[in-house]
Amino acid sequence: MRHNYIERDTRQIKNEQFYGDQAIQFLYANIRERSSWLFRKLTSARVSRMLSYMNYNGILAERMKQYLDLHKTLNIDPKECLDELESLNSLRKIFERKIRYWECRPMPNDPQAVVSPTDSRMLLGSFLEESGLFIKGKFFDYEEIFGCDKRTWLKSFHGGDFAVFRLTPEKYHYNHTPVAGKIIDFYQIPGTYHACNPSAVVSVITPYSKNKRMVTIMDTDVEGGTRAGLVAMIEVVALMIGDIVQCYSENKYEGPVPIGTGLFVHKGAPKSLFRPGSSTVVLVFQKNRVRFADDITANMFYPDAESIFSRGFGKSLVETDVKVRSYIGTSCHQGCEMIC
Repeated sequence: MRHNYIERDTRQIKNEQFYGDQAIQFLYANIRERSSWLFRKLTSARVSRMLSYMNYNGILAERMKQYLDLHKTLNIDPKECLDELESLNSLRKIFERKIRYWECRPMPNDPQAVVSPTDSRMLLGSFLEESGLFIKGKFFDYEEIFGCDKRTWLKSFHGGDFAVFRLTPEKYHYNHTPVAGKIIDFYQIPGTYHACNPSAVVSVITPYSKNKRMVTIMDTDVEGGTRAGLVAMIEVVALMIGDIVQCYSENKYEGPVPIGTGLFVHKGAPKSLFRPGSSTVVLVFQKNRVRFADDITANMFYPDAESIFSRGFGKSLVETDVKVRSYIGTSCHQGCEMIC
């Protein structure tokens, strides 16, 4: 199946080539239907770590190194990399690479700007039925994604908006802070390790609230904050993701510190690292506290683009390819109406 996305800089329609798509289709069609026990085992933490090792450290990685020019195959720009390309001599090192984000990923000067947390493909949504971006129960279950016992946050974000950022394997895998503010809660929710491939997402339904994930709640209505109310940043693991390393740093990648309550985080700073593979970040905003960028909103309804999400969920859902630290929306101090 074709899966198009919009390249933001050029406005061109691009077709995504999936890595290991046949294996994903086999897992989520054949095995899932014929053996639920085996399917559960294959999406467990232990098997995910084993597959991760085989692909990024083991014999498969060595064979790829021998037969492919990985940097060209994955379209890695050597000018962006902090380290010399010669030192990025394995799949794991490539996926965990550091970049000169302060030079190649400029950030808007507007203190009210909300920025992308990742190099990724982005979709927008809303929990409010009156919104043109209303999407209920497609990518995640609202209560599950926060944790069913987190009544404070479930109440705080009721009727709000969200953005889904899907990383693909070749992307830069550090996550950056999308807003400035004070961390008021940080916790882990255990779960499975489903793939984040669009076919798997459509097949499984709500994988982002079933997989293991880290939840960071930031209060941005503080001195020096972005003034976007409470913002939840939810980092979701996927199949062949070994871990999410929390490594917040205010000065490039130097002196990383663990994430914890009470920490003030600056917008656009490195926060964490997916190790390795591809995964997803979900941002959740309170009702009427953010106005998303017009071009990203319009791209979702692009008439000439095909999307697995659109076919699977029966609603126009075309992703936009965005860069980390790029503008994705504006905070609203007193609340604002979503326009789309």
